[in-house]
Amino acid sequence: MTAQTLNPEVLGSLLDRLGREAAQFRFEVAPNPCVGAAVLAAGEVVGVGFHESYGGPHAEVQAIEAAHASGVPQADWDTIVVTLEPCSTTGKTPPCVEAILKTGIQNVVVSQLDPNPDHEGRGLHMLEDAGLQVRVMDGICRLEDVSPHFLRWVANERVRRPRPWMIAKWAQTMTGQLSPPADVGEGRWISGPESLKEVQLLRGKVDAMVTGVGTVLVDDPRLSVRPPGDITQPPARIILDAWLRTPTDARLFEEPGEGESAGPVFLLCLPGSNAVRWRALEKAGATIVPIRGEDRQHLRLLDVQSWLSAQGYNRVLLETGPTLLRRYLESGLVDQVRMITGNVRGGQGESLADWIQEAKLKQHVMRECGSDSVMEAFLTVDF
Repeated sequence: MTAQTLNPEVLGSLLDRLGREAAQFRFEVAPNPCVGAAVLAAGEVVGVGFHESYGGPHAEVQAIEAAHASGVPQADWDTIVVTLEPCSTTGKTPPCVEAILKTGIQNVVVSQLDPNPDHEGRGLHMLEDAGLQVRVMDGICRLEDVSPHFLRWVANERVRRPRPWMIAKWAQTMTGQLSPPADVGEGRWISGPESLKEVQLLRGKVDAMVTGVGTVLVDDPRLSVRPPGDITQPPARIILDAWLRTPTDARLFEEPGEGESAGPVFLLCLPGSNAVRWRALEKAGATIVPIRGEDRQHLRLLDVQSWLSAQGYNRVLLETGPTLLRRYLESGLVDQVRMITGNVRGGQGESLADWIQEAKLKQHVMRECGSDSVMEAFLTVDF
């Protein structure tokens, strides 16, 4: 059986199912595409896999592992079906093309080429050069339907001036305030323990975290990663601090405790900031980075994003107070949101209710997490 002789209706149905099931992981993998894969033996599916989390194994690898677990001899595997062209370069994981070649599979069926001009067709050419038969079934499981967020990531405007995929996360009370009443959660915590665990998982799946100096002064956060989050590669901690007001004894500079990890600290400030403070904060453990300002109080966010991208931070979590959060949301630089509404009434400070009412959200989902409700969504994607 070859890739060309497999029943096209069966393949189309399989690709459609793989795409729909892969899309459930969209908020966990973005900006990467949602991808599903299946290994076949004599036309029967013996292993299915999906790309389930940013930085985790790709769908092809998951499908191959599932095929091994099926008990069907590897020598009987003849085809792998993938919703998107297999990757051909090393990123956070090795190339999937190599994983496929190691199996001895001779047929590859994909529904679409990778739209990134640097990769488009390259993986398939490598497979063909190795003697495999390749079949492309255009029009099935389209990226426009399964992974529209990925098309935003590889859009020409973004390729010309790269910036990271920005996830804004915040917690609010049932009445919309971003700070709880003083007698609730020590005046700091709105969300419950289940949501706090999810935040640790999210922190372990980003390259960097961004907050503002206001949050440092008020909350003195560590911005560390603790279990159940992945502590093996903690994200960098980026503080937007125009005039270097971060205290030298901030908890950011403490050594991580047992069972937790923390990335390097970068303080982004305006050029010409106080030299004495600069030296003191460097001694405390920070790396100071001057960034152009848009006025005498704020850093230019587009330049911040360009710097983040230049450091290789592709997936960034924004965890900050209402002032900087609103600036980012209104700037158009946020791609994805996670809004946690805790089981708390009342509260203090600003509400984002007006922004939420006007926001154009895509593919949003509402779910429960313990006593909290969670909304996840992408912001409007323009093609």
